[in-house]
Amino acid sequence: MQQDKTAIFRDRIAEPFFTVLGLQIEEVRLDFCRMRMPFHLGLRTEGQVVHGGAIASLVDSAGVVAVWSNVPPEITRGATATMTVNYLAAAEAVDLTAEAQVVRRGRSVVFVDIDVTSPAGDRIAKGSLVYKLSKGR
Repeated sequence: MQQDKTAIFRDRIAEPFFTVLGLQIEEVRLDFCRMRMPFHLGLRTEGQVVHGGAIASLVDSAGVVAVWSNVPPEITRGATATMTVNYLAAAEAVDLTAEAQVVRRGRSVVFVDIDVTSPAGDRIAKGSLVYKLSKGR
């Protein structure tokens, strides 16, 4: 069952921005997403340091997939309402992994915590996301 949910999200999410960043969904389960952003030269700022905007995009993307992992079918629209990213360390020429966990679901507002780490386990960033869900028109 777990593998099926991850595969469904990989197939369903075909956002061009995911492709630009190289984002890869590794695992999706109820209220959780693990996503990887492989390092490539297009993500860097000065030297080999991963740009903060790319890290913020990883935080947002992983959080949104975690939200949509558990949404009733009548909900068809949503948007990030607020996002906070605290940068804890520089990421130099490494792949990054974000783990997003829903911490609270209201009727239309969802709160998510996201941790970004390096392959060595170094904490690179800590994010929080508030996402607003709604029914389509």
